[in-house]
Amino acid sequence: MANALPRSKQVAVVAALSEGCSLRSTARMTGVDRETVGTIVARVGMGCLELLDETMVDLPCTRLELDELWAFVGKKQRNVKESDAPTKGDTWTWLAIDAETKLVPAFRVGKRTDQDARLFVNDLAARLRTRAQISTDGLRAYVPAIRTAFGADGTDYAMVIKSFEGENPGSGRYSTPRVTGIEKLPIFGEPVEELVSTSYAERVNLSVRMMGRRYTRLTNAFSKKLEQHIASTALTLAAYNFVRQHKTLRCSPAMAAGVSKTLWSTDDLVAAALDGVRP
Repeated sequence: MANALPRSKQVAVVAALSEGCSLRSTARMTGVDRETVGTIVARVGMGCLELLDETMVDLPCTRLELDELWAFVGKKQRNVKESDAPTKGDTWTWLAIDAETKLVPAFRVGKRTDQDARLFVNDLAARLRTRAQISTDGLRAYVPAIRTAFGADGTDYAMVIKSFEGENPGSGRYSTPRVTGIEKLPIFGEPVEELVSTSYAERVNLSVRMMGRRYTRLTNAFSKKLEQHIASTALTLAAYNFVRQHKTLRCSPAMAAGVSKTLWSTDDLVAAALDGVRP
């Protein structure tokens, strides 16, 4: 059982998982049974979910970028049958990042629906201390969600609309279409045009895919259950906020945002998640 493992083993498992290792590779490297590794993901991940909920409050974020990150649970959406559970198929992780501190103050794992947009943005709004400028992609679900959560006079909001060239028939199957144009569209408030961007949001999406194996494309490391997917995502984002040192900032995003005074170790993260003891 996970709780019978020495703490050093549990820390080694969490460190491997937060560096992008799969359950099987983590089991091989640490000598811990794969099912036990899965149990550690669930326990530590849910502890990280509570940790993020408790610490990501009264935040001084003033320049936010929002985006959605695709993954799937069990099977891809095109393979889902009517008899499958509603949790199967494509899933979207809604992420916010503060462009200045690189902190991820809020996330939500769900579908790409108007309801999920509202729940995500409402949660984000409740965590902020000050007025913020918000940038998103062109997903229309953001407009009513942000208007409801912040009010048309409570934030400065703009969309980044990208145009892509048609896919080249001779290019690789997974090649990304080239961007041919970018339009910055003010929605309400007075957003500063040069600060309207989703570049940091796209970069944190890459970090999540590198740190969390379940988000890596073209592998068999996808989540089999939604609960495990949520726990794994929370673990990854807690490690990103508190443990990972940002090379430009020379500290963790949590330190840059004033949420933490010190750079955490993986041992600190496990202790906070399982025992509620923070550095």
